[in-house]
Amino acid sequence: MFIETETTPNPSSLKFLPGRPVMGQGTREFASPEAAEASPLAQAIFDTGEVVNVFFGGEFVTVTAAPGASWTDLKPQVLSILLDHFVSEAPLFAAGTAGGISVPAEDEDLLVEENEADADIVAQINELLETRVRPAVAGDGGDIQYRGFRDGVVYLQLQGACAGCPSSTATLKHGIEGLLKHYVPEVVEVRAA
Repeated sequence: MFIETETTPNPSSLKFLPGRPVMGQGTREFASPEAAEASPLAQAIFDTGEVVNVFFGGEFVTVTAAPGASWTDLKPQVLSILLDHFVSEAPLFAAGTAGGISVPAEDEDLLVEENEADADIVAQINELLETRVRPAVAGDGGDIQYRGFRDGVVYLQLQGACAGCPSSTATLKHGIEGLLKHYVPEVVEVRAA
């Protein structure tokens, strides 16, 4: 098995491509060792002691190194962990019970309360995010989450390599904001959530 690596616009993050699916659908971000307890793979990567974020995408894993960590030393460790995981076909997530699981109400994770009259605008925004923005952001080792729309302002949250990237503000303000304003005239601004 060969695992490719790609740099990302975030110099602290590296994207690892195992050549097979990582997540069947959706994405998952682990921003702390405690959160990583849900995944033996994420936990093993955090156990290197030099990682501050692990992100699972459809066919990639993005790892963000801690400040001061050297990718020269960290990259072989992460590659070894990923190789062991995928060769052994270990589960991505730890088995558990449904005891602590609850299904959130729809729109519970929205940052702002939306107006029902904006439903068509929100649908257009989500369509553009899904078809144009998400694939580009995934190419850089991250993901984007819609967090609301109110009074012409779209609230978005960047994840993975994109979350701590020095160019994330430019991505939001110049790239995504320009695209949304062009196709959805009701959009006047994009803000980070």
